[in-house]
Amino acid sequence: MRLVDLIPLQYRVLVAGFLLCALVAASAAIAWTVQGWRYGQQLEKQARLHTETLNQITLASTALQRTEQDKRLALEQRLAVNDQTHYRALTDAQRDQDRLRDRLATADVRLSVLLDATDTTNGCAVPAATSPSGVVHGATRARLDPAHAQRIIGITVDGDRGLIALKACQSYVDELRSGGHAD
Repeated sequence: MRLVDLIPLQYRVLVAGFLLCALVAASAAIAWTVQGWRYGQQLEKQARLHTETLNQITLASTALQRTEQDKRLALEQRLAVNDQTHYRALTDAQRDQDRLRDRLATADVRLSVLLDATDTTNGCAVPAATSPSGVVHGATRARLDPAHAQRIIGITVDGDRGLIALKACQSYVDELRSGGHAD
């Protein structure tokens, strides 16, 4: 007689059901563990790929930022050189105009204007051409009053400053335009 025959039938069925449930539970646990490992490996691979992608994006962004910063610095340097050039032109023009103003004030230089010798309405009988025995060569000129000359110099100073400022603005805009399209 066998040991199994001594166990009543209902207990044998119960033990067989319990063993069957244990077998199903063990196989489910093993399958769960294996799936967990596989899923973990997939997550690890995705995380590694994600990290590599982020690193590549960061490197590309850094390179682009460095390129843009280099462009900006080059543009700033060109603009600084232009500013210095235009400032130098402005100070040179101002110095020349101050010298001319001082020479006008000390009567070293006199401003004069050409007179129209053919204009008969001015009431001045000036010959149109010089005679061969005359000392004056060239067209007839009239001297300006020093105060009027100073005002004329002031107007030309303002005009020269305006032209220098306009040239500086145009140069600035040209630099910005060429700096923006130098890709």
